[in-house]
Amino acid sequence: MVFRSEAVQRRLLRLDHVIHELDELAALGRPALRQNHRDMLAVERLLQLGAEILFDIGNHILSTRFGLAPGDYGEIVRQLLSQRVLSTDLHGRLEGMAGFRNILVHDYMDLDPERVLDALERAPRDFNAFALEIRRWLEGKT
Repeated sequence: MVFRSEAVQRRLLRLDHVIHELDELAALGRPALRQNHRDMLAVERLLQLGAEILFDIGNHILSTRFGLAPGDYGEIVRQLLSQRVLSTDLHGRLEGMAGFRNILVHDYMDLDPERVLDALERAPRDFNAFALEIRRWLEGKT
């Protein structure tokens, strides 16, 4: 598989869109979101989508630039740290994202709305930091 910077850039643009949508929803405030089932579903889907974009970008970088094949989503973040693609600080902030993504996808029946709202408070900042670190890494590689 060949590394394709344009594929990563396209995914980063999609992540920017997700961040924007999450920011708009977060601006509604927790009380309003708790009252609107449709908005909560949008938050859940955008959090899932953002996480999947992040893992997709990470997996592409790891497999094409480093010849690595992470066994699961959590390993992607760890390997991005070990390859110096991500900072230690960001790794720490993203470490639990794989588990949360799995809860969004597989345990949706038992999903705690407060946990979703907590993730909404962090996700735009963390997704944005990820995009920034990936863009910086790309600049050093192209």
